Amino acid sequence: MVALLATTLLVGAAVQGLVGLGVNMVSAPVVALLAPQLVPGMLLFMGIATPLVMLVRDHHDIDWRGLAWSLPMRIPGTLVGLFLVATVSERSLGLTVAVVVLLGVLFTARSVELPLNRVTLSTAGIVSGITATATSIGGPPIAVLYQHRPAAEIRSTLAVYFVGGAVFSLTGLGASGQLTAADVGIAALMLPALVLGVFLARLLRGRLPSESIRGGVLLVCAASALLLLVRSLA
Repeated sequence: MVALLATTLLVGAAVQGLVGLGVNMVSAPVVALLAPQLVPGMLLFMGIATPLVMLVRDHHDIDWRGLAWSLPMRIPGTLVGLFLVATVSERSLGLTVAVVVLLGVLFTARSVELPLNRVTLSTAGIVSGITATATSIGGPPIAVLYQHRPAAEIRSTLAVYFVGGAVFSLTGLGASGQLTAADVGIAALMLPALVLGVFLARLLRGRLPSESIRGGVLLVCAASALLLLVRSLA
């Protein structure tokens, strides 16, 4: 199981290194299938580690104005997400993970273009806070807004957003007693896989057409989410 988790996180980190998000979209359905007790805690630690590794070099072109509106709104979203974690079952969380991923895939596949303004950024921040805290997947609401921006801006802005947002969610989960020693231990064990995934992404940049990368991401995410959906319903 550990090897499969490491491979999944490596692929997810590579995807995130290429397109700006992906580590939790790719890995959350698999982790929820293999070890549901690690959702969302362990994956939120991954949500901090992966963008921090990326920001070592990808710290230019950050949209600080957009972050000023979206990131603070993670706080009320986090409070709602904490309520969901404390009150719903693992089966319901599994269904939520699957639905969140599928909705993210649907919006991204259709290339919905929304304006970047205080209303859309604030709304995306709240929704992202809810889904990130409850399911570890907070990227799609923000990624939908930024998907038509330059690649460097997407990667660097989302990296900062993911670090800040994951800190909010982990703080809330820790204060409410929802984090375990296993979350921390498995996250530490998976760090080499994340670093390798980000390194592979840097090697692949410029060599793969962006549309083929995007299509592969959507296919993997949709397949994983559908498998989790079927399992949760069964």
